[in-house]
Amino acid sequence: MENFKENVAQIIDSIGGKTNIQNATHCVTRLRLILHDQAQVDIEKLEENDLVKGSFLASGQFQVVIGPGLVDKVYKELVSQTGVTESSAEEIKEVVTEKKNPLQKAIRTLADIFIPILPAIVAAGLLMGLNNILSNPGIFFDKKSFLDVYSSWAGFAGIINVIANTAFTFLPALIGWSAVKKFGGNPVLGIVLGLVLVHPSLLSAYDFAADPDKAKYWNILGLEIPQVGYQGQVIPVIFASYILAFCERKLKKLVPESIQLIFVSPVALLVTGFITFTVIGPITMTGANWITDSIVSLFDVAPVLAGALYGFISPPLVITGMHHLFLGVNLQMAGSLGYVTLWPIGETVTMAQGAAALTMFFILKTNQKFRGVALTSTASAWMGITEPAIYGVNLRFRYPFIAVMIGSAVGSAFLAYENVKATSVGVGGILSFLSVFPEYWGPYFIGQGISIVLTIGLTLIFYKYQIFGQKQKNAKAQSVDGGL
Repeated sequence: MENFKENVAQIIDSIGGKTNIQNATHCVTRLRLILHDQAQVDIEKLEENDLVKGSFLASGQFQVVIGPGLVDKVYKELVSQTGVTESSAEEIKEVVTEKKNPLQKAIRTLADIFIPILPAIVAAGLLMGLNNILSNPGIFFDKKSFLDVYSSWAGFAGIINVIANTAFTFLPALIGWSAVKKFGGNPVLGIVLGLVLVHPSLLSAYDFAADPDKAKYWNILGLEIPQVGYQGQVIPVIFASYILAFCERKLKKLVPESIQLIFVSPVALLVTGFITFTVIGPITMTGANWITDSIVSLFDVAPVLAGALYGFISPPLVITGMHHLFLGVNLQMAGSLGYVTLWPIGETVTMAQGAAALTMFFILKTNQKFRGVALTSTASAWMGITEPAIYGVNLRFRYPFIAVMIGSAVGSAFLAYENVKATSVGVGGILSFLSVFPEYWGPYFIGQGISIVLTIGLTLIFYKYQIFGQKQKNAKAQSVDGGL
């Protein structure tokens, strides 16, 4: 881009100049800025810039949507021109955390724990899907699976299955690493804690649920403690990780540095293990199972209503950051049940966001900049990254976003009615079907199609009859409480 440096300079000028920038970082698609005075931002001038696809205020951060890849170059040029100290995402979070209420802090904590392990979970889901494709009959051959016809591939499929199941077999270790790191402890101890909770000498949580009488017990000072593992559990590991990090921090303050290596880690693990197996583990595992069972029961009793409600609220949940709560529920379901329902049912939102952005490409005939944003946002959304579509197009014009909510609700209601299940949380967008069990592919494609067609139709209707408003005046930044 010929005027790249000039465009970045215009961005700086539009947000009140370099003296108005307190901190700056970036994510995959956006500049994330902490400004001294939000009132100094000229939104109309900012969004006339060729590099800018949208802007909004979320979680105390003024965020400028640039797009994947290009945002890194824009950020480096912004730092070069302003001299502002480069900040990490964690440093930015520390600045804005003080402004959040307890619920927002809890959601942010869950996000910080789950997001780092998400690549492993998504990879496991895709590999499970590949294994299901190879081993399920009727996909490639009538009444036979690929492995039935080509048995020489069985070894290859077996390796895939081992690799795919590893992330869920040792899920507590992954969560322990991430959670202890988040809580300020040694993440390696978090891994050890997670492995302790799934030790082979313990009765599997699955076997315990099937037959509690199989459990053996430790007798400690008259206490009968069941020797039960925490396979597939999420909430117990998070609580145990907090205790471990707390113990480690306190012990480091009490124990002389010269002998910390000998005493801190063993004592912290021993105390955490005892508390977890005696009190925290049984209570939180019961609570986690109640949550999972309640959601499954709701979808069993009223699947259409539950699916419609979840699909309808999913788009605003994404922009407020509260969707991270359901990420934990999905991981709990994947670990304890062997499948997830919320993720595939809510995945209609991803395709609907892209469909709405694509419709706006055809509606915005005279605005070449927004047409370009809409087209690139569509491609991004259908590959699983919806932020450019949400903030660059659909929220800006309002009515496409409402069409997404309605279209997603109907599509999700159909998927819930068909009881669609996936192996785990997978990659979003057009490849999401790979994580869905093959026997549900037909209903899954139909549900996605319903959501896309309805979203396109409603966007056109809302535009034609000026329902829910037309193009908004960008005098002020759109404020979204929460963030991704």
